[in-house]
Amino acid sequence: MTARLTRREFLHRAGIGAGALGLGAFLAACGGGDPSTSTFGGDPAGILNFANWPLYIDKVKLDNGRSVRPSLEAFTAATGILVNYREVIQESDWFFQKIEPSLAGGHPTGWDLMVITNGITLTQMIELGYLVELPTDERPNFDAHVGAFVKSPPYDPGNRHTMAWQSGVTGIAYNPDLTGRPITSLRDLFSPEFKGKVGMFGDIVDMPNLALLAIGVSPEESTIADWNAAADLLMRQKETHVLRGYYQQNYINALKQGDVALTMAWSGDIFAAKLTKNLPEQMEFVIPDDGAIIWTDNMCIPKGAAHLADAMTYMDFVYQPKIAAQIAQYVNYISPVPDAKPVIEQMAAQEQDPAEAARLQEVAESPLVFPTADEIAKLHTYRELKTQAEVTTWDGLFRSIYQS
Repeated sequence: MTARLTRREFLHRAGIGAGALGLGAFLAACGGGDPSTSTFGGDPAGILNFANWPLYIDKVKLDNGRSVRPSLEAFTAATGILVNYREVIQESDWFFQKIEPSLAGGHPTGWDLMVITNGITLTQMIELGYLVELPTDERPNFDAHVGAFVKSPPYDPGNRHTMAWQSGVTGIAYNPDLTGRPITSLRDLFSPEFKGKVGMFGDIVDMPNLALLAIGVSPEESTIADWNAAADLLMRQKETHVLRGYYQQNYINALKQGDVALTMAWSGDIFAAKLTKNLPEQMEFVIPDDGAIIWTDNMCIPKGAAHLADAMTYMDFVYQPKIAAQIAQYVNYISPVPDAKPVIEQMAAQEQDPAEAARLQEVAESPLVFPTADEIAKLHTYRELKTQAEVTTWDGLFRSIYQS
């Protein structure tokens, strides 16, 4: 996955630039429908306008050079619903800004389904009533196969507005040749033992939440006093030069080149980098004993969507283990469907190409795609910032640390 840092920085409000979504032109092309006549209980209209992140669904290049998305084609074949799929989300808050005027004015956004990361943007959308409440009796695949780690999350109890697309873990990646020992604790990121060899994310989401875990505090239950203690720890790390630098996506190169011995890292990045040989095999990703952060990109329906039944049909469709497996083996992030693991193992056993079979088996066996129960037990979610006062305090404490 690319541009992962911008997904995490949910308070960042900078423009994306000339390559950003031309929303008006796209909405004109979409057409849409009359949202006032759209219901969950009615028959699907046969069209779904789906906004997602880049490189976040399975894709195959055919012999004739044409690229297809097998899971979307399977959905259309099974339901007759055509999917207008667009990779137009570069960052949750930026995308929200693009559609907020329509939502606030009671107008359709042009989208029936979108994928938004948990954090202040998603919380704000729920609290403002901008997300359609889902019918909990129309998702049998979800009920049968959803993993406990994404069921009824703190940011959306009962999954009333969201269903997980994929998840990832913010933990530690390290080079054992440089650390000289296994890394098992978040405190290692702040230890003088690794002076000048530690990398951190320069953001106000993952960095402070991980620092809270490092001082022994669950982010979900943290207080302002805890935030101050975490900020102090981060400042000491910087002032005593334990820190080598703050990184964005370039932390992979810093790890590869030996600039850092250990660094904050995203699970999917490390798995993909090792799989494609962009990182040496000895590099490790660890969920420390004192915990790590799990984040989730969520499917949700914006208020005014024209095709509710189509969206709900798709949301439940991808919770079939065979479909979830097809997506997971491509994107390499944590699948919300643990039952997809044996399906990928079966795919590997039936694959004629030895290299592809080995790749599929590696995906199935990876705890970065299918974490164990013990690993899941060590995962925490972000601190939900629900008031402007909390946002202002949090931002004031942590943004200056990496920007100064």
